[in-house]
Amino acid sequence: MDKILSEWKQGAFKPVYWLEGEEEYYINQLVNYAEHSILSETEKSFNLTIFYGKDADWASVINACRRYPMFADKQVVLLKEAQQMRDIDKLEPYIQTPLVSTIFVVSYKEKKVDGRSKLGKLLKEKGEVLTTKKMYDNQLPEWASELVRSKGYTISQKALMLLIDHIGNDLSRIDKEIEKILINISNRKNITEDDIEQFVGISKEYNVFELQDALGAKDISKAVRIIQYFESNPKAAPIQLVLPALYNFFSKAYMLFGQSGSDEKIAAANIGVNPFFIKDYMTAAKNYGASGIENALLLLHQYNLKSIGVNSVALEDGSLLKEMVIKMIL
Repeated sequence: MDKILSEWKQGAFKPVYWLEGEEEYYINQLVNYAEHSILSETEKSFNLTIFYGKDADWASVINACRRYPMFADKQVVLLKEAQQMRDIDKLEPYIQTPLVSTIFVVSYKEKKVDGRSKLGKLLKEKGEVLTTKKMYDNQLPEWASELVRSKGYTISQKALMLLIDHIGNDLSRIDKEIEKILINISNRKNITEDDIEQFVGISKEYNVFELQDALGAKDISKAVRIIQYFESNPKAAPIQLVLPALYNFFSKAYMLFGQSGSDEKIAAANIGVNPFFIKDYMTAAKNYGASGIENALLLLHQYNLKSIGVNSVALEDGSLLKEMVIKMIL
């Protein structure tokens, strides 16, 4: 994405751009730039055409692409949500011989074209193909931190983890929440936990991140207080989000038993966590031991099934969590 944007900003264009894959954030960034920034405001009136896959027919798209620009050197044709377009392979003749004065940008989300197909081969030969995939959870802290830095700000590690744990790998939403925070913090250049609490709506004391710390430390009173907060605020941490997060925490802690040596940075890299938080995983490993963590993982699996009604009477989410935590710690 950065390569394509850099070329566009320098006025270097290819006739066809095919943006595909699971991660729509990068696709949206490019489509948004193509729609709003390649042409000037006066040029857009005659030289910007937008189609939506569900409603577009291939003949109209090709005819638009084959038109010459008016009062400008280039025209832009956008095909959004192209994955919903029927007979998309009918675009092949145009892609075979595209017009150099047309910048044709196709947004093909959630899937990708078979590279062995005629269309796939044509796209690689005649255009620029960007294939995206969902970011792994362990890549999110670095990505979000770099996003904040690119905007001229910094973010504390605790604030960063609060934001990511709450949102997950929805890159578009992370970007929007960061923008909202930056608008509200005035002249300050660092995002804090208080900012996350105030502007994103995540409690800095009662969240999944703090719950896993309480469990790792075997602090049952703190764990129960957090669960009681979840009971009073169901949207803050649904059990369907809590259990996978805890399973990931204990799985990472369990991996420490296969590590040799005591270097924290190496251990953090080996299990795929931020070095800033490796002590939390080490605490859990020390407090539970291998058998205790195995039991915790088994309990998480059992209560995940119970949360969807398997082998369980109807219990509120909070009651299930409390019952699980007591069995885990005591």
